[in-house]
Amino acid sequence: MLEDPGGRNGPANVDPLLDVDAVSIVFGGVAALAEVSVQVPRGALISLIGPNGAGKTTLFNCITGVYRPDRGSIRFAGVDLVGQSPDRIAWRGITRTFQNIELFTRMTVLENLLLGRHRHFHTGLLRAALATPAWWREEVAHRAHIEQIIDFLDLQALRDRRVGDLPLGRQRLVELGRALATDPQLVLLDEPSSGMTTEEKDDLVFRIKDLREEMGITVVVVEHDLKLVMGISDWIAVLDHGVKIAQGTPTQIQRHPEVIRAYLGTKDATAPPARGMREPS
Repeated sequence: MLEDPGGRNGPANVDPLLDVDAVSIVFGGVAALAEVSVQVPRGALISLIGPNGAGKTTLFNCITGVYRPDRGSIRFAGVDLVGQSPDRIAWRGITRTFQNIELFTRMTVLENLLLGRHRHFHTGLLRAALATPAWWREEVAHRAHIEQIIDFLDLQALRDRRVGDLPLGRQRLVELGRALATDPQLVLLDEPSSGMTTEEKDDLVFRIKDLREEMGITVVVVEHDLKLVMGISDWIAVLDHGVKIAQGTPTQIQRHPEVIRAYLGTKDATAPPARGMREPS
């Protein structure tokens, strides 16, 4: 368990994998993020929560290069990410899933996962067109890697199914699989349980924990299901109207008065949120 969760940016860590420092961004005169600082230690499993419009997905978009912050810095493994393109950031080892699933629905599960390996292909288009021995060796290696991900996510029975024919919960697992296919150091999961059944959510909890424990991947989760959040997180940061209002362990967050006021509307974070507080981000 992480120590000193009440620090300025988060858990005490001399050399965090991800260091978001005083990030601000304004849209149409409205501050979507205002001086937000978060540190993510290597190997941590951290969650971001908050009410509608809190800025959680905006923060993900800043980290992945979709948005460029107006102020502040974002460093990953010591490298400044601000101003880098999304593909360069992905190449450095950051991947993500989305609230609205971004998959090729007419392609199979296997084909979608293979697309996640594209940055690891070294043979060029000509070798692929000629199906040279070097291309075949690389193709076999990448397919073997994808088979491991299929086994990890228990997608064997769906490997040849079109993604568009799958229920939403299974599509979210496929999107997670495609993210893992990039060989990331850091995975950002945006509402990963949305549309899942209770049984699927319970299974998701184990898979998210295994990302860290078996694969050694650092994980940051944006999630509205507070029971799930409290069950997986080392540490939680709470945003409200673009401002970080609280941070700490799940136990600390459950009792934090600002969290109760801004987000929960209850005495305990494990209780159901107040009516209207269930939010996509």
